Formats: sequence, structure tokens, C-alpha cells
Amino acid sequence: MPSLGPLYRAAALRRGVAADPALPAREVALGGVTVDRGHLAAYNRVCGFRLRDELPATYPHVVAFPLAMTLMTAPDFPFPLLGLIHVANRIEVLRPLLLLSSSLSFAVRAEALRPHDRGTQLDVVTTAAVDGEVVWRDTSTYLRRTASGGSSGGSSSGGSAAAPAPAPNAVWRVPRRVGPDYAAVSGDRNPIHTSRLLAKVFGFPRTIAHGMWTKARCLAALEGRLPGTYTVDVAFKLPVLLPATVGFSAVTHGDGWDFGVHDERSGRPHLSGAVR
Repeated sequence: MPSLGPLYRAAALRRGVAADPALPAREVALGGVTVDRGHLAAYNRVCGFRLRDELPATYPHVVAFPLAMTLMTAPDFPFPLLGLIHVANRIEVLRPLLLLSSSLSFAVRAEALRPHDRGTQLDVVTTAAVDGEVVWRDTSTYLRRTASGGSSGGSSSGGSAAAPAPAPNAVWRVPRRVGPDYAAVSGDRNPIHTSRLLAKVFGFPRTIAHGMWTKARCLAALEGRLPGTYTVDVAFKLPVLLPATVGFSAVTHGDGWDFGVHDERSGRPHLSGAVR
């Protein structure tokens, strides 16, 4: 995998947006990737998964993170990485991901550049294949907000009043260390997750949890009740300011689930998701 140090330096130095933004018509790919058991165990511990032979659906996302960084910090990528907001993520598990299966081949591309009422959106799509067969697909949607792009914050549920938060199935106390702990296992060392001082520079009163940690924690809560193949969609709403007390709710929907995470005190949503 590419070294993340030079990629973070490239991200920090990048300024400006391409005059006529266009996504690169290429993939960043790497084959022969095997799972490091120690890293997997550390990831499972941080996110709440049990240790078992099947990989969590969110785990390949962190394995392929350096490839996504390579694509998104390259000169032909139209936007600075530090100006992008991760607003949604879809993972398709097309076949159970077994620890002892053949090595994985990853490919990352950007697609679907499109206007949004707060700026511009795009998708970064990552696939994992075993013996030439795609077994896992991840689509991360990013927003590049423009000066005229409306209110501040991350993903939005729109202008209408939010529905009351459902009664939680569980209440989670999320310690401040979740930020640096997840940064260590994911490679995503954005300072808004690890430094209170730098989080304030970016407009947050405290460090915030990674959105993909929140998604993984939800799937860990549903572990053992998920089908062998499925799609899990989430929309990232308000950031989880660390430390936090949040409510997790989940209800069955056919053979899947609707789930969410909300602030335990105010009921304001942090994440909404569905498994189908």
C-alpha cells in the first residue's frame, strides 16, 4: 500500500479548485492484498466487532484507504481533499468476506460529479475482488461546498423539522479516545478527530468521531443478525462531538434493518442507515 505520510503532506499543501472541474478517468488499483490479523483484531476492538473469520463489512474501507488517498490527492483530482465533506456511504457485501480467502484486489475510481444545492457532490467507488470476482463495493459520497451553498455543518436532512428520535435500543458512551484510536487503525488522521485545538480551527468545539467509526459501531451492534450478502447505506448527519452519549436504535424492515444514532439528550440525529 502507498505510504500515507507523503499523501497527507500533498493534501495539506493543495490549494484551489480546478477552473473546470472534471474527475480523473482512471483507477488506482492494487492486487495481492492480504489481511493482517493483528490489524484486523485492533480494528475489531475499536469498533466493537467480535473476533471471527468473517471480515466486518466496513473493514475493507480502511484497508483500501491509502488507495483512495492516492486518487484524491493527485494533481488531476479537481478538489482539495481537506475541503470535502463525507456525507454518505454505501457498502455492498456481494459475498461473505472470509479471513482465509484468497488475496484481495482493490480498485478505486471517482465518478458521478454532479451539482448539489450546497455545492458539488461526487462519489469515490472502491471495489474488492477475489480471483477476478468483485465481492465488495464501497461508494463514499463527498460534498464540496461552495460559498453560496447554504448553512454550515455536514450532511443535512433538509429544511423541515426533524422527526422525534426513536426510543434507543442501547445507549453508548463514546469516549474522547475513539477519535485517535480509530485514526490509528484506519489511517484517517484528519486532525478534527484527534486534536481539540485543530478541531476548533475547523469550526468544531471539540474533536469529532469519524463517520465510518459510527457506521462500523452500528454494524457491530447488529452482528450475528445480518444476512450473508446485503447492502448497507448510511447518511452522516450531525457530527458526534467527543466525548458523547448517544442513542442507538434499530428496527427490522423485512429481512433487513433501519437504524440510527442520535444525541441522547437532544435527540438530534448523527446517522441514519438501512440494511437491505
